[in-house]
Amino acid sequence: MSTFKDYINGYAFGIKSLLVGMRTSMKVFMQKKITERYPENRHTTLYIPERHRAMLVMPKDENGNNKCIACGLCQMACPNDTIHITSETRETEDGKKKKFLVKYEYDLGSCMFCQLCVNACPHDAIQFSNHFENAVFEREKLILTLNE
Repeated sequence: MSTFKDYINGYAFGIKSLLVGMRTSMKVFMQKKITERYPENRHTTLYIPERHRAMLVMPKDENGNNKCIACGLCQMACPNDTIHITSETRETEDGKKKKFLVKYEYDLGSCMFCQLCVNACPHDAIQFSNHFENAVFEREKLILTLNE
């Protein structure tokens, strides 16, 4: 007799959970749809938040120079080697030797957008932009030189 009672209780519990699931599904089904048509509305109603990390950029100052001093901290902070810095040491007018940035390569295809490189930069020479349309057909086009 106890097994039949357990069977009925289990059956009732199954029906109850089915009805709860159906109620949730019907509630979602009746809500207003919020799907946006992407290519058509990208310049009109599409909103990308300022905090969105899409692509690493090297902003320039009012003279058109970047602030990178080729210290290499961003390259060391990157967990999967997406940043490669080429620098050279030159002698200044004072007779002191100083590092200068020759090439700043950034591999967008292997970047995981963790922002560790931006946090490690002591001069705020790099930052993430929210330009998100980065699709290309060849992987070589994802390797960018930022200091050009």
